[in-house]
Amino acid sequence: MLIHPWDAAHDEDEWRTWLSRRDFGQLAVNGLPGEPPWVQPTHFLYEPEPGPHGRVLLHLARPNPLWRPLEASPAVLLSVVDDHVFVPGHWAAPEGAPPEHGTPTSYYAAVQLRCTARVVDDPAEKAELLDRQVAHFQPEGGTAPVAPGEAPFGRLLSGIRVLDLEVTGVRAKFKYAGNKPREVRERVAHHLSERDGPGDRAARTHQLRRLTTD
Repeated sequence: MLIHPWDAAHDEDEWRTWLSRRDFGQLAVNGLPGEPPWVQPTHFLYEPEPGPHGRVLLHLARPNPLWRPLEASPAVLLSVVDDHVFVPGHWAAPEGAPPEHGTPTSYYAAVQLRCTARVVDDPAEKAELLDRQVAHFQPEGGTAPVAPGEAPFGRLLSGIRVLDLEVTGVRAKFKYAGNKPREVRERVAHHLSERDGPGDRAARTHQLRRLTTD
């Protein structure tokens, strides 16, 4: 992912705050020699500790074809992208230029976590990590805890494997025209407010927020 200086996260708190509100992404695993990478859409739980960058917990079905390549190469990438919109060119034309001279572009926020994967097959550890994931996604409760050998989920444990991903590096990008003059960015923010389509409010919030800190 290319990150220009004006698109980079201002600090660690910016990407951590953004990521803390998201829990669905794409896990990329190196393919075996001669094969392309495997990319698995998945829910996940990001935990800011332990370590300097935290860790990620997720689980996948045992028949998933990515296990062999994952065991051959435990270096993986979790990619999370959100708050994306298309910006028409005439919105972003330079001041004094004809509108049709503006360049169409995309806005988006993205965090990529480089990780080292550990596969968890121990039933007791799997149960504990699964309960932590459920507690995140379903804080109101209503689902029985997982206990090896006990109903209702104990017999299902063998059908899944848990991934404990140690985050070893982070790349974060907030692409909201940080290199454009203030008047152009404010004009685009106004158009986003008028259009008010999917993603427009979040993109406008990012643009105005970063406008005050750039």
